[in-house]
Amino acid sequence: MAAKKKSAPKTGMAFLKGKTVLVTGGTGTFGRAFVARLLKEPVGKIIVFSRDELKQSQLQHMYLREKRLRFFIGDIRDRERLNRAFHGVNIVVHAAALKQVPATEYNPTEAIKTNIIGTQNVIDAAIDAGVEKVLLVSSDKAVQPINLYGATKLAAEKLSVAANAYSGGGVTAISVIRYGNVIGSRGSFIELLRTQRASGVITLTHENMTRFWITIERVMDIVLQSLQVMKGGEIFVPKMKNLPVADVIKLLTPECKVELIGVRPGEKLHEVLITEYEAPRTKDIGFAFAIKPEFTFGSNRTAWLDKKPSAEKDFIYASDNPMYRLTSKEAAKILTL
Repeated sequence: MAAKKKSAPKTGMAFLKGKTVLVTGGTGTFGRAFVARLLKEPVGKIIVFSRDELKQSQLQHMYLREKRLRFFIGDIRDRERLNRAFHGVNIVVHAAALKQVPATEYNPTEAIKTNIIGTQNVIDAAIDAGVEKVLLVSSDKAVQPINLYGATKLAAEKLSVAANAYSGGGVTAISVIRYGNVIGSRGSFIELLRTQRASGVITLTHENMTRFWITIERVMDIVLQSLQVMKGGEIFVPKMKNLPVADVIKLLTPECKVELIGVRPGEKLHEVLITEYEAPRTKDIGFAFAIKPEFTFGSNRTAWLDKKPSAEKDFIYASDNPMYRLTSKEAAKILTL
């Protein structure tokens, strides 16, 4: 008898059937991709929550016949608006943030108001409204941050994980997903290559710089899988591979000259997704790594992770680790202009 063929892991799923899902920052790169993905799933309603009415209008025109879509203009700084928007919502994916490193360095109070206080507003409104699941979209820059954007994302992660302690016996579970560079997203290095290619010169800050790389499609898979299994308090980290930025330039724009311009303020040579302090609390759950919180909540929501295998000894999840290097074939498949 022939061996049974293993079925591919599910990504959509029954848990979404009939649910109302709200996406903060729903008109950004992540939000638009997530809306498109959710429309392929059996959700009951999708609410796009953002403060940009032009982008909302553009998104509406893309889905004129889609009856499951709703649009809320609002700012996560406005707690009352969140209270209204979250009424009857089952799942919140929180992607709204100020993300540009130079802009947040120059406007620190604005970054704090949106990324930290805004996240606290989302948490409080979700708990008060009885939202079942909240997933914060974080960043690799939250790990050992050296710029304000990273520091605000670290604070947002801490707020989200700790909130499971004071949500008490309520229904709301709050978790985090943390990942690196999304290929081709707005403001990404790949977008910069597209812009600079015509000039024949590509700027590179340092010849030894490395980064993790992931496609937006893969991010969507991990987000849905994380939503499916989360119990509250986990930090989910996709299994990503790395490559030197200089190698990306050679692959995608081999005809161009490279101009070294020096490392910019707030920029790291290498990115870290899981620190040495988090490694002992890191579990391998197949489609991703999951970091357990430092403390247990009354209900010990993350006990399900105890049965999962721990990360390898001396686990270092950094973009300069050759163990996680993209092969030439893998790089050519996912890195395109």
